[in-house]
Amino acid sequence: MPLDSQIAAVLQQFSAAPEPDYSTLDAVHYRQFADNMLAPVPGETMAEVRDLRVGGAEGELDARLYRPLDQQDLPLLVFFHGGGFVIGTLDTHDDLCRSLAKQVGAVVVSVAYRLAPEARFPAAPLDCFAATCWLVEHAAELGFDGRRLAVAGDSAGGNLALAVSRQAAQRQGPKISYQCLFYPVTDGRCDSASYQAFAEGYLLSRAMMGWFWQQYLVEPGQIDDPLASPLAADSVTGLPPTTLITAEFDPLRDEGEAFAQRLLEGGVPTRVERCDGMVHGFISMAPFVERAAQALAAAAADVRRALN
Repeated sequence: MPLDSQIAAVLQQFSAAPEPDYSTLDAVHYRQFADNMLAPVPGETMAEVRDLRVGGAEGELDARLYRPLDQQDLPLLVFFHGGGFVIGTLDTHDDLCRSLAKQVGAVVVSVAYRLAPEARFPAAPLDCFAATCWLVEHAAELGFDGRRLAVAGDSAGGNLALAVSRQAAQRQGPKISYQCLFYPVTDGRCDSASYQAFAEGYLLSRAMMGWFWQQYLVEPGQIDDPLASPLAADSVTGLPPTTLITAEFDPLRDEGEAFAQRLLEGGVPTRVERCDGMVHGFISMAPFVERAAQALAAAAADVRRALN
């Protein structure tokens, strides 16, 4: 399939900006630049939006709660933002979280886990699991039903949602009813056919992902840890039913689809959808890309059915 015309227009806007020199790139300065580039657009109106402090693995974390309806018994969807484990904030994914809250009919809590390289692996997956547990424990006071629980994330956030599901399965709780993964990072080797085909020119490049992994891991051997590379896991036993969305023109496409196949072979009910004509990050473009809005609505419907 050719590039979607609306996506091609987005790529044209970015085409004049050269890639940075990753050999000298400083994470702090790149984070400031990238987060400004990802400034949110006005999103759906909520009954309540409030910033929280939630328990992490080694202290409190910032989080943001989105309540679409003035009800205290809605299910809970915990969301983890993408950004290569290095960039991204609560603000960069504000619109997406609002859309998920409205379309799923759930309270969404977005968690600002610790970022690399200041906090390297496994800080992020441990933070995300601890925050999910904390939210379930404090469900009554925060006004949602922690017994109806799903996790979601995009890109690195999809990796972290998977890590939360894996830890929950290994520790016998909390019970996660569903996971929704948008073009998740599942393999740190960065050597798939889609990495070769879409190495540059499609927003996320192979060089950029290599740099993200260098910032994230303490040492190269951690690439084989299932909390870092879910494809390295021997088993998918205990993982919840899943929606996994990939983009046709995305370096991460093949590893996402390989993991979806692993889930299916392991008996995990899974809906996998490749969105033709799309690039990495497209789900955040739902306000102005029609195909992205359709994919987001379908994924949200999957989660809604699982939680109700």
